[in-house]
Amino acid sequence: MPREFTIEMLPSSAAADRAAMSALAGLVNDVYAAAEKGLWADGATRISPEALSGLAGAAEIAVATRKDAPIGCVRVRRLEDDVSEFGLLAAARSHQGTGVGRELVRFAEDRGRDLGCGAMQLELLVPREWTHPSKEFLHEWYLRLGYTVTDSAPVEELEPGLAPLLATPCEFAIYRKDLV
Repeated sequence: MPREFTIEMLPSSAAADRAAMSALAGLVNDVYAAAEKGLWADGATRISPEALSGLAGAAEIAVATRKDAPIGCVRVRRLEDDVSEFGLLAAARSHQGTGVGRELVRFAEDRGRDLGCGAMQLELLVPREWTHPSKEFLHEWYLRLGYTVTDSAPVEELEPGLAPLLATPCEFAIYRKDLV
């Protein structure tokens, strides 16, 4: 069955489209507010339209669209010489369970290969002192997609600007997958 959406990298010129960046940031923040409930302090958002605009300007954002409306996105970038990374993976809540997330990951992996990278990395924010249901779901999902946990790191080390926005101590579980 053919998928009913397309995925493509945003052109860097999209960074100047404030309405599009606001809509996409809204989609990401809505998804993460539900998926990371209890991890963030009241009023904290995952990403601002301005920050998303910077990523789009650097040609790091891919968007899944259906009937010209964004239904998901993912950030893809080269992390090291042979390692690419994806993050900000979000499928609109109305499209979760339809394959959008899986196809965004596949797109990110293909993009990593196109960049000449032999491995893909991702970081999953997880609470240190308790188990979060959606994080457990994502952990199992990433394992099924062929990723393995290779390390962990405190949020304060990798993203010091995020640490004060957290409602509970968290760390990043670091996953990798060979792309070859």
